[in-house]
Amino acid sequence: MKKILLLFILISSVSFGQKKLDKLLNKFNKNNVPYISVDSLSSEKKKAILLDARETKEYNVSHLKDAICVGYDHFDVTQTIAKLPTDKNAKIVVYCSLGIRSEIVADKLIKAGYTNVYNLYGGIFEWKNNNFQVMDTLGNTTEKVHTFNEDWSKWLTKGEKVYE
Repeated sequence: MKKILLLFILISSVSFGQKKLDKLLNKFNKNNVPYISVDSLSSEKKKAILLDARETKEYNVSHLKDAICVGYDHFDVTQTIAKLPTDKNAKIVVYCSLGIRSEIVADKLIKAGYTNVYNLYGGIFEWKNNNFQVMDTLGNTTEKVHTFNEDWSKWLTKGEKVYE
């Protein structure tokens, strides 16, 4: 009986957390870029180009393996396109901390003609919360994740929180 109750509590908390994240993303996002889940990305990662829409200081703490830092505050679509294949059907996944900044960057790529662009649902926080690895600037795995600030850090439930 205790195992069943524990399983119910675990499933309920995951579901509740998902609903809270849905609410947050719906508050800030226009939903004009399709999401890809961390599970889907983890199984297809080698087939996708990963773009990190966080700032350099966040990227330097940790990022998804092989991700290209394109930033957000000074994002330049022309400079980013120069780093991408000429095939505008190439699969591109953009992520940030939770999926808010990445939607804006991904939308700019779509407007530039890219047709296979996705926003990582829950961003690097959801990636780490699901026990997937993140890398430091030396290419080593790390537990550290830049959480932007103390308020946003509540969305990261696994790993070591870093913010200024």
